[in-house]
Amino acid sequence: MSERSAAPGGLALVESLVNTLDIESGADALDTEDGRARLGLTHDEVPAARELRESLRAALLAHAGHPPDTHVVPLDDLLASAPLRVTVDPTDGSAALTPADARPLLSRVAAAVAEALVAGTWLRLKACEADTCHWAYYDRSPAGRGRWCSMQVCGARAKMRRYRAK
Repeated sequence: MSERSAAPGGLALVESLVNTLDIESGADALDTEDGRARLGLTHDEVPAARELRESLRAALLAHAGHPPDTHVVPLDDLLASAPLRVTVDPTDGSAALTPADARPLLSRVAAAVAEALVAGTWLRLKACEADTCHWAYYDRSPAGRGRWCSMQVCGARAKMRRYRAK
């Protein structure tokens, strides 16, 4: 849906996972072999990936100021079981949280969230406020107050609805 460039760093994985579902059309990329392959998922891992996707979407909606969704498993409950480890680069001594096993999607997402927290970018990843969209996007606006994935589509629709209501 969005014409925006991908989120920075590991947040691109989170954005990509959330955007596997097109709410307006109902198309779910996790139903396709190509969609699963892009995320390194097997068919058996799809239910857990969907649960993670919707918990992430709820968190991204919260970043945009929406009330918490009580119909999904809280993201912190899911991420609590992600095995991470602290790695230290011997050349410069820098440290990072990395997946203990890089294969599971949950661990990769947990590492991406941790990286974004350190970088100060986590709260900039949001979900479009349009009810028929909720597409994930990285808010690059100076004030961090973006509301829609696309001003030309979702933003224009919302403004037109508001105008017609007057």
